[in-house]
Amino acid sequence: MRDIGPYSNYRLTVRLELANKPGIFARVAALLAEEQANLGAVDLVSATKTRMVRDMTFDVQNEEHGEKVVARLGELPDVTVLSASDRIFLLHLGGKIRVEGKYPIRTRNGELPDVTVLSASDRIFLLHLGGKIRVEGKYPIRTRNVLSMVYTPGVGRVSRAIAQDKSKVYTFTCKSNSVAVVSDGSAVLGLGNLGPEAALPVMEGKVMLFKELAGIDAWPICVSTQEPDDIVRIVQGIAPGFGGINLEDISAPRCFEIEQKLKQSLDIPVMHDDQHGTAVVLLAALTNALRVTGKQLEQVRIVVNGLGAAGTACCRMLLAAGATHLLGCDKEGIILCGEAEQLRACRTDLRACLTRDSPKGRLRDALKGADVFIGLSVGNVVTAADLDLMAPNRIVFALANPDPEVAPELGVTHAAIFATGRSDYPNQINNALAFPGIFRGALDVQASEINEAMKLAAAQAIAHVIPEGTLSEDYIIPSVFDKAVVPCVARAVAAAARASGVARRRAKVDDSPIVDDPPPRD
Repeated sequence: MRDIGPYSNYRLTVRLELANKPGIFARVAALLAEEQANLGAVDLVSATKTRMVRDMTFDVQNEEHGEKVVARLGELPDVTVLSASDRIFLLHLGGKIRVEGKYPIRTRNGELPDVTVLSASDRIFLLHLGGKIRVEGKYPIRTRNVLSMVYTPGVGRVSRAIAQDKSKVYTFTCKSNSVAVVSDGSAVLGLGNLGPEAALPVMEGKVMLFKELAGIDAWPICVSTQEPDDIVRIVQGIAPGFGGINLEDISAPRCFEIEQKLKQSLDIPVMHDDQHGTAVVLLAALTNALRVTGKQLEQVRIVVNGLGAAGTACCRMLLAAGATHLLGCDKEGIILCGEAEQLRACRTDLRACLTRDSPKGRLRDALKGADVFIGLSVGNVVTAADLDLMAPNRIVFALANPDPEVAPELGVTHAAIFATGRSDYPNQINNALAFPGIFRGALDVQASEINEAMKLAAAQAIAHVIPEGTLSEDYIIPSVFDKAVVPCVARAVAAAARASGVARRRAKVDDSPIVDDPPPRD
């Protein structure tokens, strides 16, 4: 069959009801591979203790081929085809293209019910025409009276009140619900140092997630310098207008220095999401994976491969959560090891514990007898034989993108639980599960920082969104579209902020986010 590519005109979305027991999803994936159907997104719709409903999107050669694949899926034991939809007809519903940056984020693969696709290669660029975000006022300015209240002379009274009491800036401006998403473009996705202009569409996407998932007004700030001190000064200069700072796509090790200096100098939350968002979601997924396998965090042997920004943060988070047996590997080999208390004592800056000049062995040596492998490095560095060196009921998180450390086809057959950073397999470790709720909770109580206690609380909240009875080998982490995630995380983070003394607004944990006031009357 010819190579279909990622944007096929013959894309089907099939809703399947699967028995909630080991091996069922693997059968479905094997059938699609046998038919050479290109598997795309896999979304969880609902789950009970016995049944699970998933939407699976895949590309086929033509309509006849699609009908054959759907028929074969229906013949699998413990699998029921509930519906099958052709994306071309779905995308033409409504018959209009919107390029004004108003798209709701409701599916993993960006399918929009009111977008007409002009050609398979144009869709991504069409969605970005003119940018994906816009700024609009809360009130229409239609009379001189309203103008005089929102601008001069009325606004002068508000300015004077804030000058007399700066804490009122949270009450009378957008600061209380605003986050700056700051990047220098030095580590854009997995593409490398592309610069600030190329980073802007990524930051706009992050802004959309903030708004869609948590109701936060975020703003993309791409700076034209990659000097750490310059970036720190720029962020310090714009900080008065924001309630929080989200650092994004800044390369290591510069990201450590930038975040540390900003946290020391600002009184608002600062978080480098590539580090801490990844660490929070990973801990949540591992918490549930251990629940499924019946193992304890304090007892398992963990190997982390890749000690860049994300890998280092994940090691720190695991140690903070109670991990006692941890080995860290990079291209040099095993360069992070030691007694649990020794590592935990220096977890605020694990770089001091790294021994790059004297590795203690290779990755393969580290894997012998390990219970958990966490990959945050590069693709295809682990083989099936390497995984077989691990302990029984092994947990494998291969998070390199787009190619995981071990091929997913091998991972799902050589591990009790397998997770990736990709959306085309179950158990996606996705930062979007963490940062919206973390910042929502921090903003709701006007936290001065995002500390370790708040991140640990966020991880536990994400993990416990999934009821105990529905956990399974391919359902250890909730969907990014699960509407329970952000409120649960926000409440947990707000409570942790108050308990740790960094909350300035003594709000109740179950307080709802601030909503817009009605427009003024003439």
